[in-house]
Order: sequence, then structure tokens, then C-alpha cells
Amino acid sequence: MKYFILIWAGLWRKKVRTLLTIASIVMAFLLFGLLQGINQDIKNGLSDSSNDRLWTTSSAGAFNSMPINLLERIQRLQGVRAIAHVSFFGGYFRDARNSLPALATGVDQLAAVYPELNITRAQIDAMKSTRTGVLIGRPLAEKYGWKVGDKIPVGTTLWTNNEGGNNWIFDVVGIYEAAPKYARTSLGSGFWINYDYWDEARLSDRHRVDQFIIQIDDPRHATAIAGAIDGLFANSSDETRTQTENSAIQSQLKELADIDFIANSIVGAVMFTLLFLTANTMMQSMRERIPEIAVLKTLGFGDGTLCTLVLVESLLLCCFAAALGLLMSAFAIPFVGTALGTRALPPVVILGGVGIAVALAIISALPPALRAQRLNIVDALAVR
Repeated sequence: MKYFILIWAGLWRKKVRTLLTIASIVMAFLLFGLLQGINQDIKNGLSDSSNDRLWTTSSAGAFNSMPINLLERIQRLQGVRAIAHVSFFGGYFRDARNSLPALATGVDQLAAVYPELNITRAQIDAMKSTRTGVLIGRPLAEKYGWKVGDKIPVGTTLWTNNEGGNNWIFDVVGIYEAAPKYARTSLGSGFWINYDYWDEARLSDRHRVDQFIIQIDDPRHATAIAGAIDGLFANSSDETRTQTENSAIQSQLKELADIDFIANSIVGAVMFTLLFLTANTMMQSMRERIPEIAVLKTLGFGDGTLCTLVLVESLLLCCFAAALGLLMSAFAIPFVGTALGTRALPPVVILGGVGIAVALAIISALPPALRAQRLNIVDALAVR
């Protein structure tokens, strides 16, 4: 653009002010990228969840266990294709900070309900023949450098074994490769132990499980089957609550916090404040340059040209700083989002950030651009 020198000179008229404005926009879009990146990743995870699987927990709460013999009654219901039970073991490897996604189950049942985990027949047989066996997801095995044949010491504050201790030893009998969409979840990075071994060896809550996962034959019948399951145990001491996998995950997230609302509220407040900051910067810059704009008009610059120059200056400022902030968030999000499995900034967040930056630039520049367009040359030269 032949007027780029004018735009560049106006942008850096006050270097300190410009640098501070750029820093503010960079930090705002860094925050935007991190919050919306994690939020979008959670939404994508929900969309990956299935409606042909039901999760059944105790109606008293997800942390209340249920008798394992409920499984047989649920299995007999029409529309139930497969069922697995899952119980939380937890624990940690060597240090309490190295928590493990350790769960107890029947691996053959788990493989039937979650074919996406790609658990092989050989791995199922190995688990059945090794009571202390553990089946580990590839990401978790790579994290700690575990391989088949290793003995893994696991500490826990929840479960005391028959020997009166809280230290358990498990033998790695297999490492499974889950489908890509499950690879970074607790399912794909799981630490699966034999329920039967754990149930016999623990001192408390025997013959009880935390959850049943049911695969049904048709997602359209999910509501009816969920109602039938809960109806089996209505008015009993073991009443249940059954939801689709998608709904159950959303409910669990909302029990922790409404992440979508929190992320949008924080980003909205930051962007609203940033709008005032950027608009004030552009207005102040324009007031300082009124005589210069009058000279440009005298030299033949049209109203439309001057209006465009102001808009392009604002776009250059906002888009450059926003791009820098989004780039920083792309580098930071794999580290910040590790706990939630977020590994990359989703493209939709980058596109959204660019759109917001453009809107921010136009809205901020519009009042000073219109003022430049309506400027009276005589009054401007007289600084009136």
C-alpha cells in the first residue's frame, strides 16, 4: 500500500502508548486462546461421547456404590447389548503427585462395551490368567516408561488390603492402543485392574461397584431403556440414576463448574475492557493529529481515504497483537491444559480470535475515522 508509511508513522507516534496497548491486546488474546481452547476441547470431547451407551450410578450420588449383582438384572432387559461395571481405585505411582486413573473392572466386559479401546483377545486372556494384572493405555505407559512384564507399585489412601497395608503391586500384562478420539481421555490412558482380585483383597465395600456402563442396541431407545433400568430398582435401597454417556459427562462437569459460562464470562469481560482501552488509544491518537489530518485534506486526500487510513491503522495494531497473543496461547496450551488432555489450540478458536480482533479494530477505529472524515480544514488548522 502506497500510504503504508503514513499508517506506520501514525501507529508509532507515541511509542510507549503503542507498546502498552499491544501488550494489553496480547495478554487479552493469550487468555482468550487458553480459556476458549480448553473450553472448546471439552465440548469436542462431549461430542465424541456416545448416546448408544448408558451410565448407571446410585441415585444418592456418583460416589455411592451399588451391589454388583444388579448387573445380572440389568443385563436381562430388552435392548441391552453389553454391560460392564467400573469402580474407582485411584492411587498414585511412587509419589502422591503422580495420581493414576486406576479403575477396577472385568476387562472382557469393558472390551465389549468400549470396542474403541481396541483391547485384544490376547490382552483379555492375559488379564484373566494374571489376577494381579493391569492393562495400561499407551499414553500412560509412555509417560512412565512402563512395558509388559513390569511390576507397578501403587499407593492409595482409599483401600486397605488384607495385609493391612495401602500398597498394592500390579503386573503389566498388556498395553492397549485406543482409537485417536479416546487416546487422551482417562479411558484411553487407563490403568485397568481386575475387579475380582481387588474385591477379594480389599477390606471394605466388598461386592459393590461404582458404575455400570451399558451398551444398547439403538440410541433412539435410550430414554426408554434408562427408564426401565431405574424402574427395576425404584423404591429399593439401591435406587439408580441412568443417563446417556453424553448427558452423564455434562452433568459431571457441571457439578464441578459450568466451564462454558465461566470461560465466556471471563473472556467477555476482558474483551469489553479491551474495547474501551483500544478505542481510547485511537481517539487520543486522532486528537493529537488533527492539524496533520487537516494538512492531508489540504493536499487533496479525500474523506474516504482518510477514513480508510484510520481503519487500517487500527486493524494493523489489533490484528498483529491478537495474532501474537494467539500464537503464545498455541505454545502454552499443551502445558496449561495437560490435566484436561488439551494438546493443541483448536482451529475454531483461532478463527474466532481473528474475527474478534477485526471487530475490535473496526469498532475502536470507527468514531475517530468518522471524525477525520467530517473534519473542517479551517477549524483543524486553527486547532479549534
